[in-house]
Amino acid sequence: MKRKTAPFDRARLATAEHHLLRDGRFANARVERVRIDGTDWIFKDFSTRAWWVRHGFGRFLLGREVRALQRLEGLPGIPSQAFRVDAFAMAARFVPGRTLGRVEMDEGRMSAEFLAALEALLQQVHARGLVHLDTRGGNNLLMQPDGAPGIIDFQAALSTRWMPAALRRWFEGLDLGGIYKKWQRFQPEAMGEQRRAHFARMNRWRRLWVFRGYFGLKK
Repeated sequence: MKRKTAPFDRARLATAEHHLLRDGRFANARVERVRIDGTDWIFKDFSTRAWWVRHGFGRFLLGREVRALQRLEGLPGIPSQAFRVDAFAMAARFVPGRTLGRVEMDEGRMSAEFLAALEALLQQVHARGLVHLDTRGGNNLLMQPDGAPGIIDFQAALSTRWMPAALRRWFEGLDLGGIYKKWQRFQPEAMGEQRRAHFARMNRWRRLWVFRGYFGLKK
């Protein structure tokens, strides 16, 4: 089977337009938005990190995220066309929009219709056999320019295909709890009893979940 040609390589980046999004910490990727031939990409790069990070932890995370995004290919609001640029970097199509943290700062509210669409998108992710595991904050969830939801940053994502049904439901519930946190904050009156009960139940379990992002490391 013929291998697909990557959209670009590291050499091509030398002439691309770059916009730094996050420089990262010692064990995190440098994240940039790059424009190549009129197309915007998200570019995650561990090449400048310490030897043990770029050759171990970084390569593991890159492979994990590329596989997750490739499984989600075709879902709206999810970075598409993910690929490894080289051993130390990956890229995927950039999803435009504001993070929900920024939406909260700008507008102070989110509609019930938007939150329902975000919930439905996360359920589509679950139907593909993945959980995101970092939905409680506002930086991985987006409102696109047309008002549609988006979800980014899948390096903490976990496959649920191998899990017993009860464990899979628990992880999916943990994921949805992050969305219901937004319901509770912005649309409590429209939340409904089922979401409210789920949120309360997962909050009790959440005390046992100590990780943020991957392995609790800040980005």
